[in-house]
Amino acid sequence: MMFNPHKYGVHKVLQHIPLGAVFDAPYKAAVKKAVNIADLRLIAKSRAHKMVFDYLDAGSDDEISLRRGKDAYSELEMHYKVLAGIKPPLDLSTKIFGQDVKLPFFGCPTAGNRMFHWEGETAAAKAAEHHGTMYGLSSLATTGIAEISEIFKGPKVFQLYVWKDRELVKEVLAKAKEGNFNALALTVDFTWYGNRERDIRNDFSIPPKYSIKQTIEAIRKPAWTYDFLSHEPYTYACINSDVPADSLAAFVNSQIAPEFGWKDAEWLLGEWGGPAALKGVVRPEDAKKSVELGFSTVWVSNHGARQLETSPATINVLPSIRAAVGPDVEIIMDGGVQRGTDIVKALALGADSVGVGKPYLWGLAAGGTEGVIKAYEILRVELDRAMGLLGTPTIAALKKEGPSLIKPRHGSARDYPDMYAYDRGYGGGVV
Repeated sequence: MMFNPHKYGVHKVLQHIPLGAVFDAPYKAAVKKAVNIADLRLIAKSRAHKMVFDYLDAGSDDEISLRRGKDAYSELEMHYKVLAGIKPPLDLSTKIFGQDVKLPFFGCPTAGNRMFHWEGETAAAKAAEHHGTMYGLSSLATTGIAEISEIFKGPKVFQLYVWKDRELVKEVLAKAKEGNFNALALTVDFTWYGNRERDIRNDFSIPPKYSIKQTIEAIRKPAWTYDFLSHEPYTYACINSDVPADSLAAFVNSQIAPEFGWKDAEWLLGEWGGPAALKGVVRPEDAKKSVELGFSTVWVSNHGARQLETSPATINVLPSIRAAVGPDVEIIMDGGVQRGTDIVKALALGADSVGVGKPYLWGLAAGGTEGVIKAYEILRVELDRAMGLLGTPTIAALKKEGPSLIKPRHGSARDYPDMYAYDRGYGGGVV
């Protein structure tokens, strides 16, 4: 049997010994000085256990899609207007799922946030509240729907996977409705588990296996280790708070339905009865079919390049999907976003809003709530600056004029940073 300190109540003792603030002090100081998202990534790397950081940082297989997802933005030029007659403050507000928000970007729903920092999903919710944007909660979250609803009163989207058990689905949807979630996102690109080789090499598991290798790494990362050992063990709080998070693989294998089809999606829409997005779309035909079926929103995504290797960069397929569904269908796009300029390009080429994943999770792993707030603030400032320099005072103006302002070009070796680029987070990093 695997040794597990939580089963012996170690966390109940350590929670009364206030060492967490001491261990986290240098990382909090570093978060305050962070200049860009790549800085937050390096802080997260220095604080988190290697297997946890690599789980967050990695893509599938050779991580080609991961690198291409970021590189694709470098191949888009911004042909800015001059003498546009605009002045600050610019208007960054828009609507997502019909709800008013102050920013056109938000944190994508992601599983198991407490793995990165004990505050977990609550940190992301507080950051969304702070910045006045949408919050997304994963059905594999480690914080419950009720707790999030108490913290965050703004617009919320609940993410659901393609589960086999329809009674489980009904139960979760009922909880989301009771928690005043405004919209549903059905993730459809996770019918098989992606080949994430960093996880295999690190012998990734929740909780850790307490092998010699993992124990040595835990000693090297005292802030993350104390965080993990001094708090309650993770559970899948949106599904069943009694299900420990170390059952992830078994639960996914037992519940994911590869055979889930369009008829099942139609049934789900009927059960939900509100705004809903099909998440994981990269083909125009699938986008059109989702709208015809009744989805209000198309969510262009390749699951953070963590599923099918060599899947396309989402920014590259976005224009064709906009052309397929027309101007009036809401489109959300995520994938590869690490700069405010990336957000500008996505909005200009057809997205109504943009989801970010790794940037806010790096902030979370680096500094909890303060780290996520910092990540959003970095992106907000970069977005505001880029829109000002581009000559677009509002999100509506950016979307209207976007196709004439953003133009593709052939990439060159000079587009991409030098040999130390991976250390700075360009392309997501390598092992």
